[in-house]
Amino acid sequence: MTIHSAVIQKLLSTNAHLGRRVAENHFKIYTYGARNGMTIIDSDKTLVCLRSACNFIGNLVRENGRFLFVNTNPLVDEIIEQMIKTTGCRNDNSWRLGGFLTNSLSPKKFRSRNKKFNLTSVYPPDCVVIFDTERKSSVILEASRLQIPIVGLVDPSMPLETYKKITYPVPANDSVQFVYLFCNLITKTIQYEQKKLAAAKGKVTKEEEPKIGEAAQRIEKIKINGTDDELFLLSYESLLPVSSDPLKITELLDKLVIFKINDNEGTKMGFNGPKSAIEISNGVTCLDLLVNYIESLNVKYGCNIPLILMNAASTHNETLKILEKQSGKNISCVVKDQVPENNVKGSSKDKPLYAFDQKEAILSLKKSGKLDELLLQGKEYILLLNSDNLAQVVDPKILNHLIQKNIEYCMEVSQVSSEGETSGTNQSEEKSKITNMMNSWINIEAINKDIHLKTKLFGVTVPASRNLSLEETSDLLIFKSDLYTCDNGILTRNEARTNPANPAIKLGPEFQMVSDFESRFKSIPSIIELDDLKVNGDVLFGSDVILKGFVTINARPGEKIIIPDGAMLENKVINGQQDLLSS
Repeated sequence: MTIHSAVIQKLLSTNAHLGRRVAENHFKIYTYGARNGMTIIDSDKTLVCLRSACNFIGNLVRENGRFLFVNTNPLVDEIIEQMIKTTGCRNDNSWRLGGFLTNSLSPKKFRSRNKKFNLTSVYPPDCVVIFDTERKSSVILEASRLQIPIVGLVDPSMPLETYKKITYPVPANDSVQFVYLFCNLITKTIQYEQKKLAAAKGKVTKEEEPKIGEAAQRIEKIKINGTDDELFLLSYESLLPVSSDPLKITELLDKLVIFKINDNEGTKMGFNGPKSAIEISNGVTCLDLLVNYIESLNVKYGCNIPLILMNAASTHNETLKILEKQSGKNISCVVKDQVPENNVKGSSKDKPLYAFDQKEAILSLKKSGKLDELLLQGKEYILLLNSDNLAQVVDPKILNHLIQKNIEYCMEVSQVSSEGETSGTNQSEEKSKITNMMNSWINIEAINKDIHLKTKLFGVTVPASRNLSLEETSDLLIFKSDLYTCDNGILTRNEARTNPANPAIKLGPEFQMVSDFESRFKSIPSIIELDDLKVNGDVLFGSDVILKGFVTINARPGEKIIIPDGAMLENKVINGQQDLLSS
C-alpha cells in the first residue's frame, strides 16, 4: 500500500467523506456525487486542502503568528485544548469578536454596552481556525471584515456568501474523529516548525553542538590558494534543515548561481573537442544534462538559476555550438584568462587538492564584470562545479546552512577510511585524509572583498552520488548502460539496483578511445546487477548482453573474444572463446 492510499484510508475511517443530503452548487467541485441521498466528498480534494491549510499554518508559526481557535462543539473541546497545550502556540482568546474592532469609530458607546467584557487584547489574531463553521457565521463575518485569514471546515450545505469568506476551506464532515485528525495534523505542523526555528537560533542540545558551526571537527591544515587555513568538517546530516515550503525553497534558489569550469578537453579519450560535448544518450551531451537539470529546477520552483560557463580558448567555440539548441535559457560564457605553465605550482607526485585552479577561474569571472551583475540580481552564492561531474548537485539544504551560518566558503569532500579507501570513487594512498569532490560553494561578497578567501574554511562530507565523474570510457559505459536513464534530458539512476555503489569497471587500452569504445559494443550491456568488470584485449560485445556479479574477460594477444548476442555472464572468468562455448 502506498503512503497516499494509507492517508486516504485514514480519512475514510474518520467519515470525512460523508456530507449532508443537499450540496450547494459551489461545493460540487469537492464531491464525487451522492449515494443514498447523502453527498460523498472527494477524499483526494480533502487531502489537498488539508495540505494547503497546514502549509499556511506552518508559515505563520515561522513568523510567530497569533492564532485564534474557535469551537462551540463541546464534544471536541478537550481535543482542541490538548492541541493548544501540546504545541504551546499563541491562542489569543482574549481578543473579542462581535464588533469590538469593526465598531472602533464609536468606542465609548461600544464600551458602555460591554462593560463585562475582558478587553485585554487590542491586536487581532493572524489566523482564525474554525472547527464548526456552520455555528460561527458571525466569527467568519467579523474576521472577513478585518481581512484575517480563515482556516475552516466546510460542509456541502454552507451558503456561498459564507464559503467565499473562508481563505483555506477544508471540505469534510466535522465528526469528532476527523476533528481529532485535523488537530493532530496542526499539532505536528506546529511542532515541526518550532523545531526548525529552535535549530536556526542555535538552541540545540549539548550532544549536537560539536556537529555544526565553528565547533565542527577539525581535520587538518591544507593549503588553499597559497595560504594555510584550517578546515572544519561538517557531516551532511548535521546541516540545518530546509523548509518544505516550495516558496521558501524558491527564495533560496533565487540566491544561487551555477558556475561550471568547462576547460577540459576529451583528448585523453580520443575525443576532438570539450569533454562536455561527449554524448551520453540519444544526442544528449554532458553539457545538455546540466542545462536540462537547471531548467527543471527553474520550472519546478519558479526560480531563476543562471548558468555561467568558464571556457578555455580551445573549448569555447565548440561549446557555443552545443548551446545553439539551448536558446532562450539563462546561460552565459566567459573565456578563462590564460596562465603560463611555469606559474602553475605542484607536480604529478604532489597533486593539489583541486584538479583545476579555482583562483584563476574566479579571477577571470571577476574581471568579466559578472560578479557585479549577479549582486544586482540578488544572487549571494556561487556553486563552482567540477567540469567532469554529471550528478544533480544543487542541494537547498547545503545552501540554506551556508546562508544561516554566514559561511563564505565551503567545499564538498569525501573522507578516506582507515584502509585508505574513500567513501566515493576516489582513492588516496595516505590514511585519515580527505579528498575534494570538486564542488565548492562561495559567497559572492567574499570574492569581491578578498579574492584569496581568507576566511574560515568549511567542508561538507557528502554522499558519493553527488560526484559522478566522466574521466574515461569505463565511466562512459556506466552512464550509457541501463544503470542510468536519460529522462527528459536528466540523468536518473535505476531504482532496480540494490547496491548503492556503482560497479567497478576497468576497460583495457583497446577501449580507451571513444570511437574504439563505440565500435566494440553492438549495444551497451545490462549492468544493473554487476559488481565488478575487467576487460582486456580484443573483445567485442554483441547486443542484449547481461553482466552480473564479478566478470573478467581477458583475450590473449592475437586472439579475439566475441560475446554473442543475448549472452548472460554471471561470476565468470573468460580467457578465450572456448570458455563461452562451455558455459
